[in-house]
Amino acid sequence: MSDVIVVIGTGSIGQAIARRVSVGKHVLLADLRQENADAAAQVLFDAGFTVSTTTVDVSSRASVHALVEKATALGDVTGVIHAAGVSPSQASPATILAVDLYGTALILEVFGDVIARGGSCVVIASQSGHRLGALSADQNEALAKTPAEELLSLPFLQPDQVKDSLHAYQLSKRGNSLRVMAEAVRWGKRGARVNTISPGIIFTPLARDELSGPRGEGYRRMIELCPVGRGGTPDEVGTVGALLMGPEGTFITGSDFLMDGGVTASYWYGELAPK
Repeated sequence: MSDVIVVIGTGSIGQAIARRVSVGKHVLLADLRQENADAAAQVLFDAGFTVSTTTVDVSSRASVHALVEKATALGDVTGVIHAAGVSPSQASPATILAVDLYGTALILEVFGDVIARGGSCVVIASQSGHRLGALSADQNEALAKTPAEELLSLPFLQPDQVKDSLHAYQLSKRGNSLRVMAEAVRWGKRGARVNTISPGIIFTPLARDELSGPRGEGYRRMIELCPVGRGGTPDEVGTVGALLMGPEGTFITGSDFLMDGGVTASYWYGELAPK
């Protein structure tokens, strides 16, 4: 039995973090599509890692429980990298809320029951959560603490309130960082930690979909007008993930790390501000 790192969503960001924190551990790669998990497994196997694969639908409690059973059968779960999600160009508001908001709450709940002492989790949120206007204190608390099975019934998440995919995505990602704050309290009782990273435009296949999609012009403008003047790379997110999950990050929990090249700064106080 070895220590296990569970990677949920096997794209380039999940892989980049896994490569930095999984040496000498068993990596369990879980994705909605088996072929995605297999492709990632081949890359990591060729780089010297011990790897298994499985499928998971994070919006299904039964599927997430099956993932936890597979992970705990391999050993002690010492790390969780939750990078699964759908973007505004890929899905309807209802699907985004089910996968990105409910799915994350479910992962945090179920893995929070099995995470090993000294273990840690990183959830990939998004800069989008930082561009949503302020919510009320009651809404913040509801997103943070409502039991997972009741989350999608919250009045302000209903179809007449959330009418477009971008709004659903922003609410979901704001919800992820709030949820992680609340879960950090519970995970701390097991001696474990959990944080979010909120990346900006990171050059992944998903980002390239967005750049060539209906919001592509806005994304290109973000890149041009942000203080850093470029998009990011998965390896840069991997570096922050390694800090948060490793021995140098043991005083960090319940936190959200915005890394977006200054896009959010420009949105609120610079050239990207809404007219």
